[in-house]
Amino acid sequence: MSPVSRGFHRRRQDPGENAGRIPPGQYLTKDFPVLSAGPTPRVNLADWEFTVTTETGDVHRWTWRQFVALGVETSTVDIHCVTKWSKLDTTWQGVSLDTLLADVDTAAEYAMVHSYGGYTTNLPLADLLDGQAWIAHRYNGADLLAEHGGPARLLVPHLYLWKSAKWVRGIRLMLRDESGFWERLGYHDYGDPWREQRYQGD
Repeated sequence: MSPVSRGFHRRRQDPGENAGRIPPGQYLTKDFPVLSAGPTPRVNLADWEFTVTTETGDVHRWTWRQFVALGVETSTVDIHCVTKWSKLDTTWQGVSLDTLLADVDTAAEYAMVHSYGGYTTNLPLADLLDGQAWIAHRYNGADLLAEHGGPARLLVPHLYLWKSAKWVRGIRLMLRDESGFWERLGYHDYGDPWREQRYQGD
């Protein structure tokens, strides 16, 4: 059986007044479905760290305490899953990638995100900057649950949610693009929900 899921089939709902916020082929949900590629990692905060590794091998490292001390932003955003559900007005707290990368000297144009548990996903570095992405550790005013990526996950709401890697532990900056976990299995390299970039060739 192919490891690439074409998504769940569900009765479409009329988006009504939210029509302009729902990308093509998506349906609106009030739930927060849990979808993962493997078992849920359980990461002790005393052991958690986040690293940014440049293309030259320089490593920038934060413990949990150092990470949350960087300054937390609150963002209310719509999220869209490749399995065709969209959830509106989700509220997150986390550290902006602009803050994490502010003192990182790099000529890279791409990033590979690494997670506890071995998951990876690739993104253009430009999509992590200019207020577009966060390492989120709280959701709706509470600590982020493990099944939703806690203790911390990447949040890149303008792309399909598989790009917002759960259980994030670091980012490797790259001069050339490489494919991550789902991208190697047929998912689109970029994943723009408004262009329905679900799979290679879309």
